[in-house]
Amino acid sequence: MSRQIPVTLTNMCMVRNGDYVLVQDRTDPHWPGVTFPGGHIESGESFTASVIREVYEETGLTIENPRLCGVKEWENSDGSRYIVLLYKADRFSGKVRSSPEGQVCWAALSSLSSLRLSPDFEKLLEVFLRDDLSEFYFEQTPEGWQDHLL
Repeated sequence: MSRQIPVTLTNMCMVRNGDYVLVQDRTDPHWPGVTFPGGHIESGESFTASVIREVYEETGLTIENPRLCGVKEWENSDGSRYIVLLYKADRFSGKVRSSPEGQVCWAALSSLSSLRLSPDFEKLLEVFLRDDLSEFYFEQTPEGWQDHLL
């Protein structure tokens, strides 16, 4: 039995400026709503380079020294895995601009729950903010998808 499985690798980054975070109101109909910027890791690209590139492409900011703080993951029905590497950054340069991915703006961290958030983003936010969590895992059960904060 092979231990190799196909994996889709992506990233997401919480860019923080004091009590404010950079959010994106996504236009993707498959996962709409307010979330943090991020995207796919390209072939031959380091994880860190990919999150720096994605944040720049989607927001106009160049982040420095992004720090890996957790993962979000699930297994697809075909047996492949989908993994989102979660990063934090508080050092950046540039001017905020939106992209075709969605409108971008600074939002008070304390006001996020009042926004139209992407599905499961409120729970995902816990991984970004709590040092005792490192994983947001979805498990397919006979009753449906169950999420776990680990």
